[in-house]
Amino acid sequence: MNRLFGAKSNAPKPDLNSAISNVDTRIESIDVKLSKLTAELQTYQQRLSRMRDGPGKNAIKQKAIKVLQQRKMYESQKDQLQSQSWNMEQAGMMQDNLKNTMATVDAMKTTQKELKKQYGKVNIDKIEKMQDEMADLMDMGNDIQESISRSYDVPEDVDEAELDAELEALGEEVDLDTGALGEEMPSYLQESAGPPQFIDEAPEAGKAKEAAT
Repeated sequence: MNRLFGAKSNAPKPDLNSAISNVDTRIESIDVKLSKLTAELQTYQQRLSRMRDGPGKNAIKQKAIKVLQQRKMYESQKDQLQSQSWNMEQAGMMQDNLKNTMATVDAMKTTQKELKKQYGKVNIDKIEKMQDEMADLMDMGNDIQESISRSYDVPEDVDEAELDAELEALGEEVDLDTGALGEEMPSYLQESAGPPQFIDEAPEAGKAKEAAT
């Protein structure tokens, strides 16, 4: 059996990236061969353009035909390999997307478990009770502020007649204060007062006018 089918290989199977790399290497090798065949065809084309019809020209044509057949064969192989590489690249992208999706799902599951644990420690009844206590404290604080800011012995309403009488009384007090101020006015502020005692001579009338102007 081993002679017919060979022994079972224990070597690790190539992954997708390795397979793509191998195919790309084969494509590069075919490109080198295609370049050589194209250069050979160009040489035959130049020789045929300078030759006359005859057995020699026909022989060159036969060689050119074989080279052209080889180039078409390599071009066909290259197209197949490029298709394989493209299909494997698409499979690789799908595999990467699937891995990213699975990682996202695992992260969401872990987050969900943690959220359940955290919310499980929260007591809604205690939070509502705390909110009620805070509201009561705010009301109590407002009552205390109103009590502290309350005025004492201040009449709430004032009659206009009472206001007029009060203003009239204040006017009389102002007149009395002005009269009292005149009686007690110092001698140096009264009109009949003479010059201050510290001036030796009274100013002359002409000099006083010049000083005033």
